[in-house]
This record gives sequence, structure tokens and C-alpha cells, in this order.
Amino acid sequence: MGKIKKLLVANRGEIALRIMRSAREMGIKTVAVFSEADRNALHVRFADEAVCIGPPPSSESYLKMDTLIEVAKQTKADAIHPGYGFLSENEDFALKVEKAGLIFIGPSAKSIELMGSKLAAKDAVAKFNVPLVPGTSEPIDDVNKARKIAKEIGYPILIKASAGGGGKGMRIVEHDGEFQEQMERAVSEATSAFGDGSVFIEKYVTQPRHIEFQIFGDKHGNVIHLFERECSIQRRHQKVVEEAPSSVLTPELREAMGEAAVNVARSCNYYGAGTVEFILDEKLNFYFLEMNTRLQVEHPVTEMVTGIDLVKLQIRIAEGEKLPFAQNDLRLHGHAIEVRVYAEDPANNFLPDIGTLKTYQRPQGNGIRVDDGFEQGMSIPFYYDPMIAKLICHAETRELAMDKTIRAIEEYEITGVETTLGFCKYVMQHEAFRSGNFDTKFVEKYFKPEVLNAVPEPDEELLAAILSTRLAKPTSANASTHTTTATESKWKKNRLARK
Repeated sequence: MGKIKKLLVANRGEIALRIMRSAREMGIKTVAVFSEADRNALHVRFADEAVCIGPPPSSESYLKMDTLIEVAKQTKADAIHPGYGFLSENEDFALKVEKAGLIFIGPSAKSIELMGSKLAAKDAVAKFNVPLVPGTSEPIDDVNKARKIAKEIGYPILIKASAGGGGKGMRIVEHDGEFQEQMERAVSEATSAFGDGSVFIEKYVTQPRHIEFQIFGDKHGNVIHLFERECSIQRRHQKVVEEAPSSVLTPELREAMGEAAVNVARSCNYYGAGTVEFILDEKLNFYFLEMNTRLQVEHPVTEMVTGIDLVKLQIRIAEGEKLPFAQNDLRLHGHAIEVRVYAEDPANNFLPDIGTLKTYQRPQGNGIRVDDGFEQGMSIPFYYDPMIAKLICHAETRELAMDKTIRAIEEYEITGVETTLGFCKYVMQHEAFRSGNFDTKFVEKYFKPEVLNAVPEPDEELLAAILSTRLAKPTSANASTHTTTATESKWKKNRLARK
């Protein structure tokens, strides 16, 4: 493979910007694509070139494979980076890119296809002795047969869609009486979401933790892992807080899980960046869950604790280079936490709250990173995922990282939409999270919407001070302005906290 000189980023928002920044540092020109809804987006302004690819709906813009490839050819791009979401795990797109004579920044189409089917993936990794949750190894569509298997495994069980993810087509079944209804719902939802109604059944782990390992392979057969990320704080089976490393893994368990993750990659001849996801039960037994054949939303925490730019490494591997290090060369440095800042209302079941960012001020300081694609005054399009930003904080220890995250959340100022910042602060302060004694049911167990409104009533003394300052004759214009601003600022902070 030759060196990439121009890269088309087939994505939008913060991930498009993040990829472009690394590419620019490598001396690579970038091409942005955008829908009409993203015409003024930051990634469009940052790129060396930008091309409109269609109307706002993703089906008419960011998911149009042939259009993306045609734009790459027209702009004389050498390669396409899919980011995450959209077409990042679409084997047809990867194959089309390669057939067009372009470099796909990602794994082979065969690897994507194999790991895209949970059943096929389980079959492949089983040959490498990777631990699997007890369950079926083939798709099931016969309710009576499925019910018999469920009884043999033992309730509670989990019905899962063979294709796709994000919690769609997934149903927990507590007892035999509700099995038929839940299976029919799972099949219907899987068919609607993925065009594939096949499901499988597995034992449901009652106190699961979600641990994933970042892996990398090159085109010369070398595979390593860059340690783990803990992703157990979720809502609707989707992550909202991630950290690296996990607070529960011992060095021995980390080594065993890391070896299993590398074997998963070897099972599909993997190259590029990928993530192997595991379930960890209360007895610290781990089981393979799935493999994501792309860069993850939470990849910055891995970058913070390893010092490795994962996007640059993706590009170098796509160019044909070997991995620049062996497993024994890698070390963990400190602790990193990422909180996802969504335009969602945690007090209303985390429903999206689309609107305009009337105020948008990012936190700053040593060890604080904000990956975003918005600025003050911009609107959040309702056509796409409502994530505004990712706030990542790094410190020497987990406790310091949590404290730094709290400070950064308090400094982050967003008005115009409801966000998940208050919820994330609640997580950072909760004893279960701080002690490391939590699982994927954190929200169900501990979170009550009313806790976000548990703040003092308006400070009457502050309001009186503001009034008296405004009525008093100033002895110094500067002194009066300073006093008023400081007092009002404190009152406004209390008022915003009550919103």
C-alpha cells in the first residue's frame, strides 16, 4: 500500500473532526462530506475540501455508498475513513471501497461480515477456546423449540437479535410464562431494525459488568490489545460513562481477558482497530459478547492511558505498516473517564431534547479533553444521534480522575437544551461508582430523576445584595460593575442548577 495523501471522512460531527485533526498532523489532506442539515458544521469548515451529498436524512446522504465513493474519486482522495456508526460496519461498503481502488480505513469486508453476525462470531471464537455464555449456537424461529432450550439453560434468559446491536431486538425473559410474547417481540424488532429476524438464546447474567478490550492487528499477522475499558454505566443498553482501566480487573484477569480478545481477532484474521466486548459476572467469570469492527465512541480513554493516537495507528496499518510495538511494550498510565454529553433529558427517561445551544462553554485545564462538533448558537439536528460532545478527563488515579470530571462538569456550561451532564455528575458522586461496586443496572438500581433537582431554594440574601447594589450610587464604576457581576454570577449558578 502507498502513503495516503488525501482522506475522505464518511461521517459527521465530532468523530469527523477528530479523524481530520490526526490526518492533518500526518500531512494528509481531508475531504468532508455533509448533508444539507450540516452545511455549517465544524467538520465542514475544518476540512480542506467539503462536498454536499444530499438532504438531511442519513438514508439520503451519509448512507449513500455510491455517492460517497464517487465524491472520493472526484476529489482524488486515496482512502475513506468511515468513523463509527453509519457505514463503519457495513461489509458491502468496505468491499465497494476496495473495488473502487480506494483504501478502506478499517478491517476486511470478510472480517466485518463474520463479526457482524453474533452467531457466526460465536462459532468462530469457540474454536479458539474463548469463553462463551451458555446458549444456542444457531438461529431459532420455532417458539416451542426455543422455549425448551430456555428451560434447559435455566431462567432468566436473554433473547438477542443475531444482527445489529444497541439493545434492539433484545429481550430479558424471567420465567416461562412470558417467553412466547417476548420472543415474538424480539423477532419483530430485529426484523424491523436490521432486516433479519433471526435470534438466539443465552443465559442472562444477573449482575453483569460490560468490559471491552481495544485490539489492533496489522496486515502482517501481528495482533495486540491496548487494555480494557469499563462501559457498565448505560441507559437503554447504550453507554453513557466509560473509563480505563476497569476498577475491578486484577493483573491476572486483565492478562486472561486480553489474551482472549487477541484470540477473537485471530479468529477472523483481523487487522485495524477493533473492540472485543465481554460480560463479567459477579464472580469475575468473563464471557465473549461481540466484536465491534470499528473505532469506538469511547476510544479517547484508551488514548489517554496509553498515549497512543488510535486514528493515526489505523491509518498507518491501512497503509500496510506493521504494528510499531509488541504487547510487552505497552503500559497503562493513570486513569481516564469519559462522559457522553447528550442532548437528552435524564428526568424524562433520557428522551432527546433537540434545540439550539444558546450557551456553550467548554471546560478547560490539565488532563481535560473535549471532543465535540458544535459551538454556541448551533442547532442540534434531530435527524442524527443527539450527542453534543464527549468529555474526557485523565489523572494519576481513579479517585483524582473522578474529582476532575466533577469539576469539569460543573465548569461545562450549556443552555438551550437539557443534557446528561447532571446525570454524569450524579454518577461520579455516587458511592456505588466511587467504590467500583456497580454493574450495568446502575440506572435502574440507583437513579431517580428527582435527585437532579435536589438543590437549595433561591438565595434571598444574594438577591437582596444584587438589588441593593443596583440601587446604590456607585463610588467607582469599575468596583460597582465587578461586585454586581460576581454576585449575579453566583446567583445565576444557583438558578441554573435548579433548571
